[in-house]
Amino acid sequence: MEQYAIKGGNPLVGEVEIGGAKNAALAILAAALMTDETVLIDNVPDVSDINAILSAMQDLGAIVTRLGRHTVKINASQIHTLVADGEELKKIRASYYLLGALTAKYKEARVVLPGGCNIGSRAIDQHIKGFKALGVDVRIEHGLICNKAEHLKGSHIYLDVVTVGATINTMLAAAMADGQTTIENAAKEPHVVDVANFLNSMGANIKGAGTDVIRIRGVEKLHKTEYTIIPDQIEAGTYMFAAAVTKGDVTVKNVIPKHLESISAKLMEIGCEVEESDDAVRVVASKRLTHTQVKTLPYPGFPTDMQPQITVALGLAEGTSTVTESIFENRFKYVDELTKMGASIKVEGNTAIIDGVSRYTGAPLVAPDLRAGAALVMAGLAAEEYTVIDNIQFIERGYEDFHLKLQGLGAKIDRVTSEKELQKFKLKVG
Repeated sequence: MEQYAIKGGNPLVGEVEIGGAKNAALAILAAALMTDETVLIDNVPDVSDINAILSAMQDLGAIVTRLGRHTVKINASQIHTLVADGEELKKIRASYYLLGALTAKYKEARVVLPGGCNIGSRAIDQHIKGFKALGVDVRIEHGLICNKAEHLKGSHIYLDVVTVGATINTMLAAAMADGQTTIENAAKEPHVVDVANFLNSMGANIKGAGTDVIRIRGVEKLHKTEYTIIPDQIEAGTYMFAAAVTKGDVTVKNVIPKHLESISAKLMEIGCEVEESDDAVRVVASKRLTHTQVKTLPYPGFPTDMQPQITVALGLAEGTSTVTESIFENRFKYVDELTKMGASIKVEGNTAIIDGVSRYTGAPLVAPDLRAGAALVMAGLAAEEYTVIDNIQFIERGYEDFHLKLQGLGAKIDRVTSEKELQKFKLKVG
């Protein structure tokens, strides 16, 4: 039994350091397998998804050395198997990046089908489309995606939907294909750009990342590099909305404000003050939030990974708001949990209609997935009395030291593993 115990009602105040972007790191670590030379990667977040992919890379024969909590050295010259099917990998979505990286270097790979949060259908058809266009024979057998190619040949690929995973996977494979590859309708997210920058630092030739057309001229081999991962926009956004729901004053540090523009814009729209500096953003919420409409969209639109957090905030806002989810159809499972806290939310299809209430009240809750879990923690911080959240392993897949960083902002929260510890927490915080 691992839970977060929360006593709500304290405004969050202070500064919080944001770690490296989990979604960039997962792909970049996989891409480190594409050279036989040693690669050094810094600003790697210490979360369970990252540990799972590093462990899988070691199983393949890569030498992974941690030089500190956030720095990893990888040498993949001794890869002895091209089959990645460990138990840990089945729990994470990004296992498929190993497919792109190994296919690029060895023209062959077998990787377990991806897991991760159950937030709706996340088909891999566009990944398969990208691989096939490059000359790969793709089969699904015994729960594994099996790639094999005589050689990889550059191609013109139009993705039917904007998808980060397929954009990155196609980019990985195309980086070592013969000739030129063009990916149209590519995802523009900051972590797509980060992966392209990392590959280019190893000698790849990728242009246009961050736009909807990426052009890649394949190279024969890649070389060693040292690289620092960008800050995590979703971790930053979560603390920004936590300031909003607790009527706090929080400065998120070590961020790229440009990546947070859609989040900052919505916070200002609902009545927060947002101040940007070179590498920090301050959010001040001094009055009751006001209603708005929001629709999740691919970058630079409002991120689907921030949808539960803004819903929690709008649940406390004056008036009626709507939140439309256009990326994943299963992303409102947490609404039942919020209802236990007194929220007034009705889900119709892919839209939540939210009538703001003046307060949440504490309740026993279950985190249904990573981002919704973090949003429920925010709701607990804003609520009266005690909230206990189960299934926190989901949250720890993507947030490093979540409860400790919140404690640093004045939150009354702790990680407890027994009924006795829970009672002790209640006695301590009163």
